[in-house]
Amino acid sequence: MLYFAYGSNLNHFQMKRRCKDSIFLKKYELKGFRLNFRSKYRAADIEKKNNYLVPGALYEISKSDEKKLDLYEDFPILYKKMYFKYYNKKVMTYIMPIKSEFRYPTERYLNVIKRGYKDCKLDKSYLVKALNPQK
Repeated sequence: MLYFAYGSNLNHFQMKRRCKDSIFLKKYELKGFRLNFRSKYRAADIEKKNNYLVPGALYEISKSDEKKLDLYEDFPILYKKMYFKYYNKKVMTYIMPIKSEFRYPTERYLNVIKRGYKDCKLDKSYLVKALNPQK
């Protein structure tokens, strides 16, 4: 199964530890969405927004990896699953159904994401924009 990561699961070390079968395939830009941080956990989320995109990573994951991700992402409470197509293949990602206000992420969490941006060779300007939503 294909999985799209856009937050802390971009971090290759963390993703491998969490999902032992996961294979990083490539970086991918999800168009029509914007990155945000919210909830009491100050966690990454995506929201529909025209003329925006969210840089992330496509992983191949197993059924047991998906179960581990479900636990980590507090599915179906904090996150719901969203699906989109990539070359006729179904891709799963997580999205918060409750769009609370912006909450700046913790330093530790943000550092894990920054490392993930490096690991996947993503454009950090999107992360910088998401951390300054007023601009």
